[in-house]
Amino acid sequence: PFLMLDEFGSENKDDYIGGFPPHPHRGIETVTIAYKGRVEHHDSSGGGGIIAEGDVQWMTSGSGILHKEYHEKNFGKKGGEMQMVQLWVNLPAKDKMTTPKYQNLNKNNLTKVELENNVGSIDIIAGEFEKNKGPASTFSPLSLFNVHLNKGKGASFSFDKNHNTGLLVIKGSITVNNIEKAPANHFVLFENDGKEFTVRADEDTTILILSGEPLDEPIASYGPFVMNTNKEIKQAIDDFNSGKFGYLD
Repeated sequence: PFLMLDEFGSENKDDYIGGFPPHPHRGIETVTIAYKGRVEHHDSSGGGGIIAEGDVQWMTSGSGILHKEYHEKNFGKKGGEMQMVQLWVNLPAKDKMTTPKYQNLNKNNLTKVELENNVGSIDIIAGEFEKNKGPASTFSPLSLFNVHLNKGKGASFSFDKNHNTGLLVIKGSITVNNIEKAPANHFVLFENDGKEFTVRADEDTTILILSGEPLDEPIASYGPFVMNTNKEIKQAIDDFNSGKFGYLD
């Protein structure tokens, strides 16, 4: 169900001080994960908040929303290192026009699993790991984990073989299935021919694991609108132009 993954960051505050001004969405969810820095969100449905290292904001655009994301005022002034990931998650056809909502997931509210033998830990954003469930509500079955592994340690993960599964190396480097090396800023996409894979940290490492059930539905997209037909895209544009997405200055 994942439409886009965008990793972005900088140590130069001039690169990000402008943020992302008000813009519309329909038919998707935007998920922003903070690894370094602080970002603030406001939207036309009244949702909003500030996320910092380890926090997540999960916005459901549904039938239509305006939102803006910009760097928290003091952080924007002082600068500092920033690293974020944003995902676009597709909504099933039956839920494309659901009521917009916003989930502010503080790192202290994520489900934390400590792995035995000093292997590391997992912050579960969505989905389930060994009967531990993450707090995010989703419209289709999906998993989203932040995994922290100590140097030389490894862990195994298992997902439905029909689910699309991948991982992004946020920092450090790993060996996957005792074969493939993946350094920082690389994405690993798994084939749909097995349930389990292993990850070993070649140095202290953070990875983002994502897995989800394919929706297997037509996709029609136009910029920030993702629907199932071109007719629905035209309707989204008309609704936006007529002010039906609300107001946000």
